[in-house]
Amino acid sequence: MTPETEIGDPIAFEQQALAAAGVSSALVPPRYRTTYFQHVFAGGYAAGYYSYIWSEVLDADTVEWFKENGGLRRENGEAFRSKLLAVGGSVDPLAAFRAVRGRDADPRPLLMRRGLTTALS
Repeated sequence: MTPETEIGDPIAFEQQALAAAGVSSALVPPRYRTTYFQHVFAGGYAAGYYSYIWSEVLDADTVEWFKENGGLRRENGEAFRSKLLAVGGSVDPLAAFRAVRGRDADPRPLLMRRGLTTALS
């Protein structure tokens, strides 16, 4: 498909895509249908949805920080707790993130987690 590809019947397209992926079952219908995300683009929800994705960016990048620093070790937990969690709203949230990570957030770990890229560099 290309961005110019037009889908005539989205429900038929969905059924074909599920069948091609081997996950089409009348006994277990998909939880999220083609039109499920319509609410994201109507009624002002898009900004809220963006905040969910941004939270995932911060989470994925923090997981990489733990991995780069030896995993779930007491020292890492203490740094995470004291520099980010314990400060609460007393400092700018991104400043608290930078205090742990040493830099601004990087979206590449989330892209990797979701299979949209294969490497961080």
